[in-house]
Amino acid sequence: MKIRNAAIISLALFMAGPAWAQTRPATSRASNDAPTKIAVINFQGAIAQSAEGKQAMQQLQAKFAAKTTDLQNLANKIQQIQKQAQDGANTLSDAAKSQMAQEYQLDQRQYQRKQQELQQEEQDAEGDVVDSMSLKMQKVINQYAISHGYSLVLDTSAQSMPILFASTGVDITDAVVKLYDQTNPAEAAKTPASPKNKK
Repeated sequence: MKIRNAAIISLALFMAGPAWAQTRPATSRASNDAPTKIAVINFQGAIAQSAEGKQAMQQLQAKFAAKTTDLQNLANKIQQIQKQAQDGANTLSDAAKSQMAQEYQLDQRQYQRKQQELQQEEQDAEGDVVDSMSLKMQKVINQYAISHGYSLVLDTSAQSMPILFASTGVDITDAVVKLYDQTNPAEAAKTPASPKNKK
């Protein structure tokens, strides 16, 4: 399953207060001259890799399992019709070939329609998952960036602002996922309680 694009740029700027700057001008200038610390993160990947994201995707797979199976069965039927038509090219009557061709076209159209509907439903459901997690992920990114002294965090999954190169040493995706899992633990699957024996 794909997950909807989410272009997120998290920016944390640290500036000295006016009063402090007046009493410590030399230190203030040194702070301003310090190199900017930049990191990158795969925002979409972070959501997908988190325990909550994985759990949500598993739930969506279960939700659409029946429709996925139905679509696969229809695809198998279409392939079977194709094989029958090829095998009987020299033996089937014209009427049988015509009927088989009509059935094939009908099933093919039905397959395309169901496939498009399923893809749209999956995209909408995945979008809901991303929307529900995006704000929490942004907060975790901000928390991590501030605590580790980053001035700028760029999203490598954002198509609107592609990053041509970034060293793996500045990628904080795994670290942010770890922090996200700590602050937003996935809910444990609830096991139905076994009914008590009535006396």
